Amino acid sequence: MSLLVNNAKKQIKDVIVNAAQKAMSEGLLCEAELTDFNIEIPASREHGDYAVNAALVWARALKNAPRKIAETVMANADLEGSYIEKFEIAGPGFINFFLNDKYYADILCDIDEKKEKYGESGFGENKKVLVEFVSANPTGPMHIGNARGGALGDCLAAVMEKAGYYVEREFYINDAGNQINKFGLSLSLRYQQIFDNSVEMPEDSYHGADIIAHAENFAAIHNDKFINCSEEERRKALVEFALPKNIQGLHDDLLKYRIEYNTWFRESTLHANGEAKRIIELLKGSGHTYVEEDALWFKGEDFGSDNFVLVRSNGVPTYIVPDIAYHYNKLVTRGFDKAIDILGADHHGYVPRLKGALTALGVDSSRLDVVLMQMVRLVKDGEIIKASKRSGKAITLVTLLEEVPIDAARFFFNLREPNSHFDFDLDLAIEESNKNPVYYVQYAYARICSIIRNLSADGITQRKCTSDELCKLNTAEERELTIHLADYTNEIIAAAKAYDPAKITHYVEELATKFHKFYNSCRVKGDDEGLMQARLTLCTNTATVIKNVLDLLKISAPETM
Repeated sequence: MSLLVNNAKKQIKDVIVNAAQKAMSEGLLCEAELTDFNIEIPASREHGDYAVNAALVWARALKNAPRKIAETVMANADLEGSYIEKFEIAGPGFINFFLNDKYYADILCDIDEKKEKYGESGFGENKKVLVEFVSANPTGPMHIGNARGGALGDCLAAVMEKAGYYVEREFYINDAGNQINKFGLSLSLRYQQIFDNSVEMPEDSYHGADIIAHAENFAAIHNDKFINCSEEERRKALVEFALPKNIQGLHDDLLKYRIEYNTWFRESTLHANGEAKRIIELLKGSGHTYVEEDALWFKGEDFGSDNFVLVRSNGVPTYIVPDIAYHYNKLVTRGFDKAIDILGADHHGYVPRLKGALTALGVDSSRLDVVLMQMVRLVKDGEIIKASKRSGKAITLVTLLEEVPIDAARFFFNLREPNSHFDFDLDLAIEESNKNPVYYVQYAYARICSIIRNLSADGITQRKCTSDELCKLNTAEERELTIHLADYTNEIIAAAKAYDPAKITHYVEELATKFHKFYNSCRVKGDDEGLMQARLTLCTNTATVIKNVLDLLKISAPETM
């Protein structure tokens, strides 16, 4: 958490512990071990900045009523040199602490000093984290689930960077296995149909318009050159023609979505360099495999999952073998401290299998964390829709971004925690009103920019405030806004720990609300020049934090709206 917040909480803890030890030494309380206690923000700021339950926690050890303990402890408290202005004992023995004006002034000085770096911390200790997300099948376009996963994964990576981790983003390209075989078959059949319309497409092949387009473009170049060759040669040529175009398309679409990856990792490399085959041998050597009906099975039940096939009776590995090899590559070969996967909720049974295999390979499976993301439903005119009105087809990432601004898409997909279902309101996403959360936040930023412009037009420019001037910001609205600004670093850490960027969108929405309340209650321009400058500082610091959040989310911060 921020250094100032951390210091304030440490001061409160030290005051209470030192006072209790003093009371014990003077015989006012019996001798006992002072166990840890909570220092929390009360539900209402009227009850102070922090509430402490030490007296309730120590009641049994000190053999006294909690309220009596609280009264005795605080009677021996020394507040000298701390941020604590006063305290109150409430209810059965809670101690409520009120912090002084200097604490609030120092918060604003801290933001003013750090500016765009405000919110950063060393919490992650520069540990290496690999966030893998989207990893869409390269045989077709990205769907709405990929759109949510893209916004979620990219923002989670940004949050973790802000929290002090070393983070890399990665896209895993499934360019081997059954889906590529089906891709090759579908392309081959569509290519043959160009020259023989009696060729039929099986139901389980890919029927998308993109397959037809690839086949036609291939034929435009090669004509019927590959009609009379072997099926294997024809499929190979078609896949080599079409797959790079699909992968480039994924890259271009995600870049439009403001997502850039450090690495595009190909599954095929795990087969080419022997890593997938090596994993099979390592698992056999672990003693956790067995053969049944000529197939090689992994004893998942030894690790809390079900048993599953590694190699089929025909000698072909199942899909999970390269997946195990891929995660072994992340955590062992490349040495990341933590691997985070963003996956759809339908992978629920897949996770324990993967973790079990890693454990058998001697890898601490807690180093792999999987965020299971629930489905998205699109809503328009109050009704669930499944197709784009423009194309009549299922809405993809591309068609979504044609219908709603990128800012709205990235913000909306981070409005709910990943494991919750989400209804994406297409009408709300384009509405320019305070009902639209991203518009509401951007408007708060633009409003502050307007305040600064208007003051500048009147010949008033911001200067650095003294601590005494900042201490004048003591109305309820000013205090509420300032303390919320102080919470930003802690919210970043909480979001990183929970793998939940929605905490940051909620934070900045609330920040916009608190700013509007402040602005409506406290006139910035006034005759008291010191107070005016202090309020201007509060405005600019709020703008700094809003922009820091929007930059983190890769959302624009317009100065006019």
